[in-house]
Amino acid sequence: MSKSESPPRCNIADLKAGQRVDDEIYRVAQKDLRTTSNGSLYIHAVLADGTGQVLARMWNAAQEIYDSMPAGGLLHFRGRVEMYKGNRQFIIDGVRAVEPGSADPTDFLPATRNDVDVLWNEVKEILRTIENSDVLALVGKFVNDDEFVKGFKRAPAAVQLHHAYLGGLIEHTWNLLRLAQVVCPLYPKVSRDLLLAGIFLHDAGKVRELAYETNLEYTNEGQLLGHIVQCVLWVHEKCRQIEQETGQPFPAEIETTLKHLILAHHGKYEFGSPRLPAMAEAFVMHYLDNLDAKVAMCFDAIESDPDASSAWTSYVRAIETRVFKPDVMGIRGEGA
Repeated sequence: MSKSESPPRCNIADLKAGQRVDDEIYRVAQKDLRTTSNGSLYIHAVLADGTGQVLARMWNAAQEIYDSMPAGGLLHFRGRVEMYKGNRQFIIDGVRAVEPGSADPTDFLPATRNDVDVLWNEVKEILRTIENSDVLALVGKFVNDDEFVKGFKRAPAAVQLHHAYLGGLIEHTWNLLRLAQVVCPLYPKVSRDLLLAGIFLHDAGKVRELAYETNLEYTNEGQLLGHIVQCVLWVHEKCRQIEQETGQPFPAEIETTLKHLILAHHGKYEFGSPRLPAMAEAFVMHYLDNLDAKVAMCFDAIESDPDASSAWTSYVRAIETRVFKPDVMGIRGEGA
């Protein structure tokens, strides 16, 4: 290897039990200073890069080391990989600061494999098929808001669980819009216009709920309001803008039913839904949303499972099961 060449990265997705890491940059996704049963301090952390994340521990730690670890920032790590209760963990032996400007934090955030500009164009093409002029005008207020679109194309759909990566929000929305195109012809009494608009808007508040510049985390606004409330407020604001521009009242029933779709899309109170679905469109949207999330979580569990020799992943709490990994029909293909 020439002097100008850099050694290959030790990507988190590729770390194996027994492997040593001498000096690699990872993002500090989470950190916590804890005390062992004998009273000594240790650091419990989650390290991440663009390929995944891994639980990490540093034994015999000190407050000074903990304070030097930037939450959401980058550090050089030295340590080794072990297996603990069927999962990988990184034992930190040492850390050192990353020279300012020598690494781009966004390179260490997970991102969609899709081209977000292509996804956005397809989303717009589907939304243009909305026939009701009032619904189309409301959707247009979001589509033509450059600041909103910039965030919508970049935001994750979650901090964890499903589509938890840059571009995850638009990928999830794109999936749901395509699902709606398949389902709507089967249920002609379901309003396609309301469903498409509701799907587009249901998670739009995550543009403001989540921070995604150096780490995937909740903003203060996200913690205090949440994406559902934020989106309902946005819809209300955009409807009032349309009224000011046209001099005509925005149809109250359309505004109210769209707000209901947003408020009810989590489906159950225990899942954070302010309202339960009370319209056919709300039920369809909830179950399509749940379908895409659950399927994504299945494949995420398979891809991130560290034990290649097992036919089953470890237990996935969000879907309350272990996932069967073999591609029995051989249809997933490379990168599926």
